[in-house]
Amino acid sequence: MKGYVQVYTGDGKGKTTAAMGLSIRAAGAGLKVYIAQFIKMGDYSEIRALKKFSDLITVEQFGLGRFIKGKPSQEDIEAARRGINKVRLLME
Repeated sequence: MKGYVQVYTGDGKGKTTAAMGLSIRAAGAGLKVYIAQFIKMGDYSEIRALKKFSDLITVEQFGLGRFIKGKPSQEDIEAARRGINKVRLLME
């Protein structure tokens, strides 16, 4: 089975919106989608909206719900590692 990996990074807005757009498009085609968020944490309106597609779209948040300026804390690093390990398992 062929799959795609999209990675959105950077400061500012647009990453979640871009991921949502492609996710809904993929779900409309009957494909399963997994979204991993590495900094965000919370019940945002876009996360609630994607729950309506929970049979095809899964969103998992690994962040601690705070902005990281400068060097990340050990807690932030550990949260990111948990996320990377989960994504790695899913891709295998």
